Amino acid sequence: MKAIVAVDLNWGIGCKGKLLERIPDDMKFFKQKTVGKIVLMGRETFVSLPGGEPLKDRLNIVLCEDKQFSDKKITVCSSLNELFGELKKYPTDEVFVIGGEIVYAELLPYCSEAYVTKIENIYEADKYFVNLDEDERWELISTGESKSFNGIRYSLTKYKNNVLQK
Repeated sequence: MKAIVAVDLNWGIGCKGKLLERIPDDMKFFKQKTVGKIVLMGRETFVSLPGGEPLKDRLNIVLCEDKQFSDKKITVCSSLNELFGELKKYPTDEVFVIGGEIVYAELLPYCSEAYVTKIENIYEADKYFVNLDEDERWELISTGESKSFNGIRYSLTKYKNNVLQK
């Protein structure tokens, strides 16, 4: 399993149910990595998707404790045990954790890699990702060239989980 996220300088990821910044290159990267794969998210992330619709050309799995929550277009798991049972059907490298804060925190220990778009700006945020630069289990293994969108610099980075060596 892998995580994919965009963070600001404080590792903020969202505010009031919205992304902090929409960078076309980051969106393209996200789509390139996840199309044809399994995307795993929490309920709040799912309902925040454009039109409240599942991401196209991907199997959408939503982790939600509310057993009343359902949608015929997605797979809903109400516990980590149920989720891990469902994920046994798929190759682990095909699964991408896409948010939000709680789902990232719960599943990051099970992720072998994390694709992090680092946005060189500070936003008002109410949701955060774990600061991988300060987590000894994670190692930065690549940093793409610094790019700019609307005067905001960003770079695509990749981390590996040293605890889950393959």
